[in-house]
Amino acid sequence: MEPNHKSGEVNDLFEKIPMEGVKNIIVVASGKGGVGKSTVAANLAIAFARNGLNAALVDADIFGPSIPKMFGIEDIRPEVSAIEDKEIFFPVKKYGVEIMSIGFFINNDQSLIWRGPMAAKVLTQLLGDTQWSEIDYMIIDFPPGTSDIQLTAVQKLNIAGAIIVTTPQEISLNDARKAASMFNNPDLKVPILGVIENMSWFTPEKHPDENYYLFGKGGGLKLAKEFNTELLGQVPLVLEVGEAADKGLSVFSQKNATVITAFEKITETIIAKTE
Repeated sequence: MEPNHKSGEVNDLFEKIPMEGVKNIIVVASGKGGVGKSTVAANLAIAFARNGLNAALVDADIFGPSIPKMFGIEDIRPEVSAIEDKEIFFPVKKYGVEIMSIGFFINNDQSLIWRGPMAAKVLTQLLGDTQWSEIDYMIIDFPPGTSDIQLTAVQKLNIAGAIIVTTPQEISLNDARKAASMFNNPDLKVPILGVIENMSWFTPEKHPDENYYLFGKGGGLKLAKEFNTELLGQVPLVLEVGEAADKGLSVFSQKNATVITAFEKITETIIAKTE
């Protein structure tokens, strides 16, 4: 897949991407990598589908797509049709979620040597040129940081809200603040639905009543208070969750009830906020 530069394309930075049929677009962001943002985004989308809602997931990490691996669909290629000289993509569906990622169109070992504006153009194509169904909730998994990808999505989409993912330690909070500040920018004004604290504590499988706070305590709540929003939930660090993701499975396939309950409650809160 290459950026489409055909004549007649819209070059206006602020022109909205037509997303008819998509009711709520929620972006999941973090200031740094390694905090489990993609895991959170993927399982939120699955949780919406488990609630009987039509869910979609867009992997906006153009340079490091991980969603196909997490769903175990790395070798699948979406159907592509040509309609009036325009490529139309059909999302891959798994666990009831419609999924689109640049990872479907490149090899696992292929690096994309693109400048920011070109990557932003590809994201615009993935969003606007995909034949989505009637979608209740679309989750967009942002890459870490604040770059052309985030700015393009915020300017070109009607976003219902943003979710900030962080781990409890201060170094993670410092980066998460930058992500949250972008959404609070007066020129962007995207409501922050809340903060999800990931890896809040570690519970050994053989000692389910013991919690070890490896990265400190209270960081997610602290960040939520700073930005006048709420702590949507705390997700513990569980070995089975990482193992499930490596096998293309969701958190709902493993046995740790605490993780499952956390995602269920977070989803219920988001639904209540966006209704």
